[in-house]
Amino acid sequence: MIPAFARRLCDDAAVFPPGLAPLTDAVPAHRRHRSAPYAELVGPLVLPATALNDLYRLLGDDDPLDLSVTAPGGPCEAAKALVTAADLPVDLRGLEVAVPSGMQPDEFFRVLGPVGVPLYVEVPRDDRRPSVIAAIAARGHRAKFRTGGVKANLHPSPDELAAAIKAVVEAGVPFKATAGLHHPVRNTDRETGFHQHGFLNLLLATDAALDGRPLPDLATILGDRDARSIASRVARLSEARTIAARAHFLSFGTCSITDPLTELADLGLLASALQETSR
Repeated sequence: MIPAFARRLCDDAAVFPPGLAPLTDAVPAHRRHRSAPYAELVGPLVLPATALNDLYRLLGDDDPLDLSVTAPGGPCEAAKALVTAADLPVDLRGLEVAVPSGMQPDEFFRVLGPVGVPLYVEVPRDDRRPSVIAAIAARGHRAKFRTGGVKANLHPSPDELAAAIKAVVEAGVPFKATAGLHHPVRNTDRETGFHQHGFLNLLLATDAALDGRPLPDLATILGDRDARSIASRVARLSEARTIAARAHFLSFGTCSITDPLTELADLGLLASALQETSR
């Protein structure tokens, strides 16, 4: 059984870096994940809008694929993706759209138009952040934070990410995170030297924000590298606090479903039997 803190926590972003799985491998692998004993851990398959035209030949009409579509090009790309997805046998669980450089929230939502599915707006890392979050809150949508990438400057500092988490929690905006969350706890990647955020750190920082803790406390939690301490604090969260935190921190994108599964089992947060079924 998957504990409450981990249910639908891991969106399947297998086709994105560093995994870069071919679409022909990612689709059947996702179906296997969703039928495995650890299926409750797994969210939708995340694909870029550019992959939709190649998706039809991999799908059958009898078992719709649960899907979230990313549109890094902005609202025009997103609107086209919605039209394409409407002709596919998919269950569209999310549309993840970046705000183009220089575009203000009113223009973004005007160009995008109605979407009819859960909308995740990728919040820019500039002075538009407060107005974008306010616009998301006013329209009842969701936020998306980029927490890493292929360059060091794409990894926000604990202070920056703490401010972002506190802002959406105070605005009542649920969020997901993507990129760089390769491990449960903050770490330094051996190959790149990048300081990577941990997804359990994000969960605990969200809980702290809900508790009204100040920004320095959230930044300290995000910077904590003590894996056993982090795991113990997650395990001690009450059911009510876990549910509240996960209602805000909805999920994160990962290019590997089995890596988080294995590492959570190693930390004692998942049953070892589930770890074995992933191998």
